[in-house]
Amino acid sequence: MSLYARYSELLDGILDDLAGEGALPADANRKQVAVEPPRDPSHGDLATNAAMVLAKGAGTNPRALAGLIAPKLEALPGVTSVEIAGPGFINIRLGEDSWRDELITILASSERYGLSDIGANERVNVEYVSANPTGPMHMGHCRGAVVGDALARLLEAAGFRVTKEYYVNDAGSQVDTLARSAHLRYREKLGEDIGEIPEGLYPGDYLKPVGAILAAEYGARFVDAPESEWLEPFKQKTVAAMIELIKHDLGLLGIHHDIFASESELQASGKVDEGLETLRSKGLVYEGLLEAPKGETPEDWEPVELTLFKSSQFGDDQDRPMKKSDGSWTYFGADAAYHLQKAQKADHLVNIWGADHAGTVKRVQAAVKALTDGRVDLDVKIVQMVKLLRAGEPIKMSKRAGNFVTLADVVEEVGKDVVRFMMLTKRADTPLEFDFAKVVEASKDNPVFYVQYAHARISSLQRKAADVGVSLETKADLSLLDADDLSLVKLASQYPRVVEAAAIAHEPHRIAFYLYDLAAALHAHWNRGNDDTDRRFLIESKPELTRARLELARGIGQVIRNGLGLMGVEAAEEMR
Repeated sequence: MSLYARYSELLDGILDDLAGEGALPADANRKQVAVEPPRDPSHGDLATNAAMVLAKGAGTNPRALAGLIAPKLEALPGVTSVEIAGPGFINIRLGEDSWRDELITILASSERYGLSDIGANERVNVEYVSANPTGPMHMGHCRGAVVGDALARLLEAAGFRVTKEYYVNDAGSQVDTLARSAHLRYREKLGEDIGEIPEGLYPGDYLKPVGAILAAEYGARFVDAPESEWLEPFKQKTVAAMIELIKHDLGLLGIHHDIFASESELQASGKVDEGLETLRSKGLVYEGLLEAPKGETPEDWEPVELTLFKSSQFGDDQDRPMKKSDGSWTYFGADAAYHLQKAQKADHLVNIWGADHAGTVKRVQAAVKALTDGRVDLDVKIVQMVKLLRAGEPIKMSKRAGNFVTLADVVEEVGKDVVRFMMLTKRADTPLEFDFAKVVEASKDNPVFYVQYAHARISSLQRKAADVGVSLETKADLSLLDADDLSLVKLASQYPRVVEAAAIAHEPHRIAFYLYDLAAALHAHWNRGNDDTDRRFLIESKPELTRARLELARGIGQVIRNGLGLMGVEAAEEMR
């Protein structure tokens, strides 16, 4: 158990005692009670808001309740002093041995340090990427792919059961266009001069291999045949080929989904009708007129009776049509049914969507709430676009892809780890610039390099120690680590609570932010040895101190490695 978790448990025992003494209600909600680092390190090592959170329910003021909690905290092992601050915060100071013990915990836990059970084995479905199956992955898809995959890893580390899902939009008009584009490449493979790709079709060279597959299977059978004869089989074959291409491209980033759910199969199975009837049985569907668009009414708008869902009852701006006037399903109608399908096997749903879908969030959340009677929650994370640059200049588009830069091309140039790390260096809902020159730059301004360099430095210590004859077999005396050394352990000890907080908030970028701070502290500690030889990790004349500091470095390296693992990034052993 990590230090923060241990003191949280000890605090919980103190609150149980106070409840037994009648000073706290037995049913007091402690969900918001936290044990965390104080904002100002000079105030102590730990801080708790317990008195602030629980005072009202106890019928007292926070400082008075803090006065009951503080003496019990001061009696805990490892605690050297407790102070009540401001309106009732409690600051706690720990003895240095507490941090030495935490270093031992880090080393003993190894790759399991930071894992948590707060997810209580609850089921979470994370849907991400879900790009139309009309071509290879491009950098517009990349950020959502990495955010979704890192979030799935993070949730698993926090004790949730995670299903990673990709929704294949294979029932829309864009798939018909894809099949027509493939038919053109099919004719080209059979020797026809197709000239320029007509406007409205997909122009990328990536459809040439598909045309070859179709030509090998069908020969000239569909060259002059009417579209009604070849459209459906060409759709199926081409979508299947595109899904394989998408899986390959995502695989370059180490991303693999558990489920590829088909929209066309969803509709064919009757699930969309099931979703509509479920809502109708709850009195949440009616035939009515859609409100006119806000602002100036378009000339072609007319009040047509539609099948509407009462989404406004669940926080949406207005009721939403599930069917069009011609009886076909709206995108929302199919989306509602798809989310019902996911919710039948999950306790929580998370969608990673591009910014172009921001306007549909409320209606889908309303549908999930209505369809599941609030049993399942839906969180939607909006991911902003990535702007590609080379030395500050916008990147030209890819001719092979048709009109975009492919994910495969970017991974080939800078590597999987660089791409994955960079996609998590900002909040997902803020724009991100990806400059090919800067992401491989060896500088503090490049977070990928800065964190990897910290791990590489630590790895080099083991090799250097062996070179100068410092034995690592002898057990290290950690009492030789002083307050300056232990400041690194204090920061490393925050990792488990960062993992929990990031998992609950569905914000994997917090791991990248934390690793940068930990790397900065390691580099600062290392650089102090340039001016003061006694601060170095490796001192040939002091093998006992060296062994202790190598254990310190090994612990910091383990935390960096664990955090990078959650990001899907391999830790560098050396920088080249």
